[in-house]
Amino acid sequence: MPRTENRRDAVDFAFDEKTVEYRDSLLEFMDEFVYPAESVFAEQHAALADPWAWDSVPVLAELRAEARRRGLWNLFLPGEDGGGLTNLQYAPLAEISGRSLEIAPAAMNCSAPDTGNMEVLSLFGTEEQKKRWLQPLLDAEIRSAFAMTEPDVASSDATNIELSIVRDGSDYVLNGRKWWITGAMNPNAEIFIVMGKTDPEAERHRQQSMILVPRDAPGLEIVRGMQVLGYLDESHGGHAELRFTDVRVPAENLIADEGYGFAIAQARLGPGRIHHCMRAIGAAERAVELICERAQSRVAFGKPLADQGVIRDWIAESRVRIEQLRLLVFKAAWLMDTVGNKGAHTEIQAIKIATPSTVEWILDKAIQTHGAAGLSQDTPLAALFAGNRTLRFADGPDEVHKNALARAELRRWADRKR
Repeated sequence: MPRTENRRDAVDFAFDEKTVEYRDSLLEFMDEFVYPAESVFAEQHAALADPWAWDSVPVLAELRAEARRRGLWNLFLPGEDGGGLTNLQYAPLAEISGRSLEIAPAAMNCSAPDTGNMEVLSLFGTEEQKKRWLQPLLDAEIRSAFAMTEPDVASSDATNIELSIVRDGSDYVLNGRKWWITGAMNPNAEIFIVMGKTDPEAERHRQQSMILVPRDAPGLEIVRGMQVLGYLDESHGGHAELRFTDVRVPAENLIADEGYGFAIAQARLGPGRIHHCMRAIGAAERAVELICERAQSRVAFGKPLADQGVIRDWIAESRVRIEQLRLLVFKAAWLMDTVGNKGAHTEIQAIKIATPSTVEWILDKAIQTHGAAGLSQDTPLAALFAGNRTLRFADGPDEVHKNALARAELRRWADRKR
């Protein structure tokens, strides 16, 4: 029998040397700089004249300078533009950043929606588009937004998109509405990637295109900020409703060619889904730490909460669920690296289904352990809960992914029967 360590299909759960180095540096960065800056960020953000411009707080600039000094910059993006990491190498790093979701990803220039927009421009942008918009995003000089979802159609089916993009000479003219556009309330979001229809008569998945629209384009109106469970989420640049009325942009602002919008969206959303899940696991780890801290320090009915069976059950269940999620995320990341995003489609859908609901359960138990304090601004739990709840819609709702995953499973079953 061959030795296990010599088998090519043996499972190795150890991080490689590069990942270990980045992970050690990031953990040190979090302990020494990020966690101590959380309260400072909250104070400085509250003092801003424009609370939507959350990335303008001084402490974030300090964190970014330190992150760049340590090489913890643009780690999400493979190749020369980014950190040169694989998805599997980036996964544990994104998880760590998710433990301080408000500032850690932004400190490393690894926060949505800029990450997905930089990926789009890196993969599909022209040299001029990269020079004009990608480089400032890579340097964190500006922010951006991705405008796909609309209020009047079921945007879970992206082929429903109705905003019109019509060629007029050397320009394109846009008319329509968008909403829940993350980050768009931030005045530093200088460029929007907008998805709309260039040819309603084309084949269903070739009707859509994507185009770059500057924030100051005449006819582009920021209608309002959207509330998330009753609050405005200013610390992430908000979520905006937009109106496009005869917005005219040069034809060279089109990304790739007409009819490629749906394909670009799929290329963008795959990595975005796994990045969200990576960070969400970090949020769950933070929640478990807070449960343990609260349970050890709080006394009820004459004994610490940690002695209550129900609290111990929550802690144990949380640990089991986190480990399950992490293994599934690592597998999806590994498949993306080895067989590509399309080959990893099933696993990406699986983690997108499993992670938000599982992390929601853990955060709910953390809030319950803290009592009314868990609902307040005195812990990060309420904000983490609200942000995580949006993930069950973002990049496709649970039901759409479950339907697609079940169809694929039924096809595999039918193929085996044949």
